[in-house]
Amino acid sequence: QVQLVESGGGSVQAGGSLRLSCSVSKYTWYLGWFRQAPGKEREAVAGIYTGSGWTYYADSVKGRFTISQDKTKNTLDLQMNNLQPEDTAMYYCAASERVGLARLRAPSECGYWGQGTQVTVSS
Repeated sequence: QVQLVESGGGSVQAGGSLRLSCSVSKYTWYLGWFRQAPGKEREAVAGIYTGSGWTYYADSVKGRFTISQDKTKNTLDLQMNNLQPEDTAMYYCAASERVGLARLRAPSECGYWGQGTQVTVSS
């Protein structure tokens, strides 16, 4: 069983930054950040393969968001810079134990989820 607890959400103006953190009870093969805006499907934002450190990003956040892990603190972070109104969503941390090709994983591939943290970006 893997427990995930997100923190760090909030409200910022466009162009601002936020850092999300996820407390991880156990490191799995893959950890990722996902988001879901009202009326939209949940989508992958960024992911990391915890053994190799390989990272993957959605095109919409490349160059603005950075995912990182700190195994000494058992955390998974997401640094978000130059936030835009379209980044407004509930953000979730998730874990996958599936072994497979290295790529950004879809929500359906993750078996463990945190409760989410809200990010709101105003124009």
